Amino acid sequence: MAGSIFGKHLCISTWGESHGKAIGVVVDGCPAGLALSEEDIQEYLNRRKPGQSRYTTSRQEADKAEILSGVFEGKTTGTPISMVVYNTSQRSGDYSEIASYYRPGHADYTFDQKYGFRDYRGGGRSSGRETIGRVAAGAIAAKILKEMGVHITTYTCAVGPVEIDRERFSREEILKNAFFMPDAVAAEKAGLYVEECMKAQDSCGGVIECVIEGVPTGLGEPCFDKLDANLARAILSIGAVKGFEIGDGFGAARARGSRNNDAFVCRDGKVSKETNHAGGTLGGISDGSALVFRAAVKPTPSIAAMQRTVNQKGENIEISIRGRHDPVIVPRAVVVVEAMAALTVADALMEGMSARMEYMQRIWGV
Repeated sequence: MAGSIFGKHLCISTWGESHGKAIGVVVDGCPAGLALSEEDIQEYLNRRKPGQSRYTTSRQEADKAEILSGVFEGKTTGTPISMVVYNTSQRSGDYSEIASYYRPGHADYTFDQKYGFRDYRGGGRSSGRETIGRVAAGAIAAKILKEMGVHITTYTCAVGPVEIDRERFSREEILKNAFFMPDAVAAEKAGLYVEECMKAQDSCGGVIECVIEGVPTGLGEPCFDKLDANLARAILSIGAVKGFEIGDGFGAARARGSRNNDAFVCRDGKVSKETNHAGGTLGGISDGSALVFRAAVKPTPSIAAMQRTVNQKGENIEISIRGRHDPVIVPRAVVVVEAMAALTVADALMEGMSARMEYMQRIWGV
């Protein structure tokens, strides 16, 4: 199976299945000398692990990360960093029934058609549990960015039809509610909406917003490696994400140029923008403003409500999916979006060092 490697300079390779022995990742290209511990990784993994509220799967996993290589005496050595998280709460029997049919909204059918074989236990490689490796690697990327003065804030801005009120926006509130929303009132309403979905044996989706501040001007390339294009690729590689927009996104299609254009101004001898409709990039290159993008997350496809499908014999059947599933994936996906954003920006920073001769001369003291 190809396609498990991401990045050019800060390169990650994830491995493992939902009901296999373990999930893990190898991070190659991390500079030597970065202070790093398992606690740094755990801080991020704790934000995505299951069983933290009634709105997530009841599967109980500690999701404890173990660093196997690449760190010595508390600092990275510059060699590949290998990390593992062991699965401890598999209930593969919950999935034995689905071996014979294709679940709506899942990759069962496409896996069978592509490989002629699939691991039906919880979705195998296409399970959301695969994102553990991404988050562990993203924790390293985020720490690199922090050393460079780049900070990421990621949160839920909508659950189903419930949207946050920007007038009530509070960063402190994000970690205080089960939905990671920066609006306590909206979080309470979101809870009520998800309860309705659960009573109906159904699920819901939502929207995640990410703001990256401190990004220097000049990251990204003008053609195929545009910074916004690479962010889109990274975010859309997350299994549950079905849409991506940066800045005003689709709203730009309804605006006039006079409104959509961000006017340039000079303050204290520095060029900046009065607004940020573009979301922090121009021509695929970072413009010094905050990067702002959103990801649309689909409803959890595993629901107990009756659904129509077909089995491997080609017969039309009706199913009700059993097992432990999130009624809404969005809260646990917030840190996954943040991790992929961190990996993308850190990779762009490394690539940007070769953009000018003066950068290379400065690094090598020429």
